[in-house]
Amino acid sequence: MFEEEEKSYLHPLPQTRYKMTEWKTAKVQLNYHIQVERMYYSVPYEYVREYVDIRLTTDLIEFYFRDARIASHKRLSGEFGQYSTNSDHMPDHHRLYLDHNPENNRKWAETIGPHMNKFVTNILDMNTEKKALNILSTLRNLAMKHSNKDLESATETLLEISQHPTVAVLKGILDRQKKRKQKQSLNHLHSNDKTDDYGFVRGAQYFGRDK
Repeated sequence: MFEEEEKSYLHPLPQTRYKMTEWKTAKVQLNYHIQVERMYYSVPYEYVREYVDIRLTTDLIEFYFRDARIASHKRLSGEFGQYSTNSDHMPDHHRLYLDHNPENNRKWAETIGPHMNKFVTNILDMNTEKKALNILSTLRNLAMKHSNKDLESATETLLEISQHPTVAVLKGILDRQKKRKQKQSLNHLHSNDKTDDYGFVRGAQYFGRDK
């Protein structure tokens, strides 16, 4: 009976095994991550504070907002509290922070000059990584206000006068350099204003003294 009536209605098994699926709903945290079973997964930051649907399988986790998939991650396992973060989900200022690491700071210093490179290397060697990166963040913010030439010149002076160079001392040197340039520019401007033209002067003939 199977051969005659039922066999023809059978279909081949799918190539991939059926995966058990579980659905949940959760709110996106302010850090654009969602906690699922004490693990944290990122979604695009514009969904912060929104409620999203979560599809869980054995090895994959997907996030849906209004039936549209907005993110997917390989499901984390092991120690609780792990983060799976996609850098594309970050706001711009967080992405910049992600690039703020020792290697990138060394590369930046090399673009300024050898003295800046030596200064940055000193900061990284003399401090813990976290403290060094905080110091370098201050240095990079300061650098945005000055040209590479001025930075390299000021850093050269800094390394000559200080055995323990700091960003605060570098800032002082840059400020003095700027004031000196402004003073030189002002003096140059005043010197250009001085001429041999003393105005209109009546000649001796006008006063009858040329006779």
